[in-house]
Amino acid sequence: MVILGAVLMMISGTAIVGSKWVIDQATSNIEQRDLLGVAGKTDAEGGDSLEGSIDMLLLGIDHRASWEESDTRADTIIILHIPATHDQAYLISIPRDTEVTVPPFPASGYGGGTAKATEAFFHGAQNGAGHSGGARLMAETLKNLTGISFDGAAIINFSGFRSVIDSLGTIPICVDEDTPSIHMTLVDGKPMWNSDAEKVSGDKQQVVHKKGCREMQGWEALDFSRQRYGLDNGDYDRQKNQQKLLKGMAKKAMADGIATNPLKLGELIKSAGEAFVLDVGEVPIADFVFTLRGVAANDLVMLRTNGGSFNGNDEGREELTPLSREMFRAVKNDTLAEFIFANPTVLADQQ
Repeated sequence: MVILGAVLMMISGTAIVGSKWVIDQATSNIEQRDLLGVAGKTDAEGGDSLEGSIDMLLLGIDHRASWEESDTRADTIIILHIPATHDQAYLISIPRDTEVTVPPFPASGYGGGTAKATEAFFHGAQNGAGHSGGARLMAETLKNLTGISFDGAAIINFSGFRSVIDSLGTIPICVDEDTPSIHMTLVDGKPMWNSDAEKVSGDKQQVVHKKGCREMQGWEALDFSRQRYGLDNGDYDRQKNQQKLLKGMAKKAMADGIATNPLKLGELIKSAGEAFVLDVGEVPIADFVFTLRGVAANDLVMLRTNGGSFNGNDEGREELTPLSREMFRAVKNDTLAEFIFANPTVLADQQ
């Protein structure tokens, strides 16, 4: 999701106008790698200039320390678009099961083929290419699919994401329908992974996220945002809930004054540094953050592909509808606001 890196940079840019040094100190522990490869913007497209529109690829993965990096898929795929005015931000989720043409990738030994979008990351991570290779192949695959080149990218690891949410305290989230968890069990009232709960005794109850709006603890917010089975619209509802989490995190940081307190902000970004890897090309992170200072939490607009419902082909994979393809062309041409005005159905629930 989330995913988080760009949101943190936006709220921090708002807070520390005129103090790039403070931003640089707060972001110094964030790991940086090449996550874009040939999918980065060319000089003709703006290159490392931040004067025009900004497009970032945000990838959420579920990777445990004991797992090999090659055994990873991208569970969440989000494109963050910021127009040239730098006063708005749009989040567009791409369904993980979208059918894509994955190009050959010598770094991992992959010869190319047709796959689900989530599998592009897996193919790029093989043979020692790791998560960076997975991100580069994913970025190249999505560039071919949407026509969008990227200014930056971030890989967010779900296992490290909870500590970031916990540092905010609780997150405001609205649940649209009762959502049973397939990941967690309450043991004597304490949340545990299902695999851990099986090893202990006690009163066990399935975690169910009840319909309604409330403040969620870190474990609850993260678990809720990862559910897709049993929801009316499956992965599309999960995409919507993940976007809600991002927006809720940004709102919480603004409301609690974290975004206006350099020390608190530094602690938050330090926690985030343990959860994600970032690529902003040749641009210093401080400059990147400062450029986004005009974007606030309420300026995050959530968009949906395929009208928010499954659009499958004969292979049981997703295909982008003509309207969704037109939306991505609007992202590339930086005419997304005009497109949304003419096609308001692409707007997701803005709770």
